[in-house]
Amino acid sequence: MNAYTADFTLQVEGVNGYCPAGDKYAKQMAAEKRIPVLSCEGPCIRGEIARVTANLVSKEVPNFARACHAETFMVPHSEMAHWVKGAEEAIMIDGCFLRCHGRVLSKLIGSEKVVQFDALPFYKKYTDVFSMDDVPEEERNAVARQVADAIIEICKRDRTTETRPAKSAWELGVKEETLP
Repeated sequence: MNAYTADFTLQVEGVNGYCPAGDKYAKQMAAEKRIPVLSCEGPCIRGEIARVTANLVSKEVPNFARACHAETFMVPHSEMAHWVKGAEEAIMIDGCFLRCHGRVLSKLIGSEKVVQFDALPFYKKYTDVFSMDDVPEEERNAVARQVADAIIEICKRDRTTETRPAKSAWELGVKEETLP
């Protein structure tokens, strides 16, 4: 198996309509100039930790709010997509080094606007586990809390010094052995 994939495009079927609740929410978030927080998610333990982490971060960092990745990526005429594209920056919490959602978001809004976090180096567990169901929910939530606390600290520190957070933990100069 080849371990490299070159840039590629994906043809997505068009859609007629949008999510009315999502549009109302995104309009409000855009009007409040909130910074969208997106995440990886899925049945993988790493994606689940990223998703729960993003929920915590968006609730606890002033001016952050969750954005729907699916509507942002797949419904380009939606208010959700307009909010994310028009925001000063967007926070992306991916579950691992593959940065799947972050790669898409970088192409959609420009990499210079994406503040990228790979959650895995913050907890360094479950590298041989795929299914989130193989890790008890209480443990998943505790790990997400640990990751969220580290990301919140980075965001608060960087915002108090009036500098934008680096795009990733590795750009912060943080070595895996020094992460919480």
